[in-house]
Amino acid sequence: MKWKQIALGPLQTNGYILFQENGTGVMIDPGGDSEKLIQLLHRDGIKIKGILLTHAHFDHIGAVDDIRKEFEAPVYIHQNEADWLSDPNLNGSGLFSGIEKIIIDKPDRLLTSEAPLKIESFEFQIYETPGHSPGSVSFYIPEEKIIFSGDVLFHGGVGRTDLPGGDHETLMNTIHNKMLSLPDETIVANGHGPVTTIGQEKEINPFINGFGW
Repeated sequence: MKWKQIALGPLQTNGYILFQENGTGVMIDPGGDSEKLIQLLHRDGIKIKGILLTHAHFDHIGAVDDIRKEFEAPVYIHQNEADWLSDPNLNGSGLFSGIEKIIIDKPDRLLTSEAPLKIESFEFQIYETPGHSPGSVSFYIPEEKIIFSGDVLFHGGVGRTDLPGGDHETLMNTIHNKMLSLPDETIVANGHGPVTTIGQEKEINPFINGFGW
């Protein structure tokens, strides 16, 4: 498996394209810039077979419907945010001036628990990682030593919790009990900024160091 990070949408949110040598791919968090994204996928011969959402904030979902239509790919999201895609007040696009309201069609598949998820040849372990939002999930691939974590844990920081459904204590419990239980060499492919590793964040992240590490 190969993967690439691409900055998308009004906040330049990190989207992730995972793909095999045969061109089969999945997309995590297509946050916007549909035309650019579709051109890139066709240029590289990648056919998206599934769209995985770490959560439903507007900057992670802007290109969902266009990618879904272009590749006839199902959209996966946690059940706790199933209604957020179509509600600008919940997905946040209705809360900020200068941001176009985003209304996305209903998801095709609901994630309901921490369980393995297989799409074509891609196999993920789903982690429920709430706090930044109530339905936040992370997609872990142990064999690749990588977790796609959305806005849970950043290089030197953690996700904001002042948007609807956010809770700082829940977020820190998620980081402590889920993220920091992973091997130190695990790559954290997050929603904003550079990728990092679990080990690096244990060393330099002030939120984690202040939480008993």
